Amino acid sequence: MSEPTATTETTEPQRRSSFLDELLPLARLRWVQLAALSALLVVVGAAAFQLKFSVIDLDVWWHLKVGDWIIQHSAFPHTGILSRSAADHKWSAYSWGYEVLLSRFYAWFGLIGIGLYGTLLTLMVAFSLYRMTRRLSGIFWASWVLTALCCYSFLFLMMPRPVFFSAALLCVVLTLILQAQRSGDIRKLYWLPPIFLLWANLHIQFIYGLAVVGLLLVTNLAQRVTARIGTAPGYLSEPQLPAGRLAAVAGASALATLIGPYSYHLYEVIFAYSRSQIIYSMIKELQPLSFRGYENFVELLLAGTAFLAVGWAKKVDLFKLGLMVMVSVVAFRTMRDSWFLCVAAAACIADFPAEAAERDRRESPLELAGVFAVVAVALLLLAPGMEFNIRGLDRTITGMFPVNAVNFIHQNRVPGPLYNDFDWGGFLTWYMPEYPVVIDGRTDVYGDQLDQLFFDTQNGGPSYKQDPYLNDAGLVLLHRTDGLAATLQLDPHFRKVYEDQIAVVFVRQ
Repeated sequence: MSEPTATTETTEPQRRSSFLDELLPLARLRWVQLAALSALLVVVGAAAFQLKFSVIDLDVWWHLKVGDWIIQHSAFPHTGILSRSAADHKWSAYSWGYEVLLSRFYAWFGLIGIGLYGTLLTLMVAFSLYRMTRRLSGIFWASWVLTALCCYSFLFLMMPRPVFFSAALLCVVLTLILQAQRSGDIRKLYWLPPIFLLWANLHIQFIYGLAVVGLLLVTNLAQRVTARIGTAPGYLSEPQLPAGRLAAVAGASALATLIGPYSYHLYEVIFAYSRSQIIYSMIKELQPLSFRGYENFVELLLAGTAFLAVGWAKKVDLFKLGLMVMVSVVAFRTMRDSWFLCVAAAACIADFPAEAAERDRRESPLELAGVFAVVAVALLLLAPGMEFNIRGLDRTITGMFPVNAVNFIHQNRVPGPLYNDFDWGGFLTWYMPEYPVVIDGRTDVYGDQLDQLFFDTQNGGPSYKQDPYLNDAGLVLLHRTDGLAATLQLDPHFRKVYEDQIAVVFVRQ
């Protein structure tokens, strides 16, 4: 009589292990990784198409008008152009590079050009994040996940403005710094001065990048001083870069920011911004994180993981620790600076280079060209379904801005001067340029005193009767929900002549 054959049952943990063993080699296939990168960029681009932030941004219109002005006059403005209340105020178009590019995109492609420009900026930030984390970690999927988390946490909470150049260039700067720190090769940092020359002519927040370079120099010097006097803590890693040449690079980077049409006056703008107060109550994006959305918690997760990564190393890198402290203080103060924290956190997390055998091969230029081609074709096919066309963009603009009210003013030749809503000031500089605005998104040109005056007036408080710009206005264009709109309907000095779903127009009796 034969003995019964023993049967073995596969347990659930064994099945899972077998599945992972089969999945991991698949995940390392080149075509799978390139497809995943393409998919990530397509999702980012499609989200930009769907949200249409490029044309609903309140500030994009005055940026466009300033770019047009620079092209038409072959000069750079130094006073408050486009405004009647601040026409003689000192002002610098510190994002002139962004504005000239925006002007050319509109000149070449019309409204589609504005949307395309914003989409390209959004994709630029996403790819810069991927490129930074890929170079630092060497692992494709770690870079892919970090990029996806960063895009979710801040990229679509911001409008595609000049700050997108700052986010992308910070990725480049941190890549160079951390690679130089790792290898001890100071020559990698020789790229910093030309980068800062470009950055200073694109966006005022080049100062953040300069602060990062300054932090690198300070921590390097501090560690050398403490080592010389015998008080250096043993748990800190030793500085790898020569202090003298690092100081020269930092100095050259600072000097490079002075090369441009505004030279050292950019630092006057930075100083003026640092003293501003009223804008932090006027503008929502300048307020602290509210933690009412999942994005804020993802940002917090990135920050916490970065601190953990810094502390997990055998010896703590003082620069990375100081970097995370600095960006946390800045970013948790104003939600607009979330990008600063997320980019720095992603860099610190990724800066755990894999062993040579575990590193994924970098994408070749030909492979990247293929990825970009796939993304371009996919977005071209998706655009009509998302109404990313002239008709769709025009409908979006009309629903967001007082297009019909302005058309009424043009048709009836309503005399000015104009008094306008704060949010629509930028749009009116472009769509109704014959009426200089009293206020727009350039809070730096108006200063706290005028910002406060217009903020109080727009809310319809009793002080509106003392607003000299309202008192001499022949035409008032407001949002229907403004407190001033309700107040003027009861004021015998004004008469309502137009109203639609979003705007109301008054003329002086």
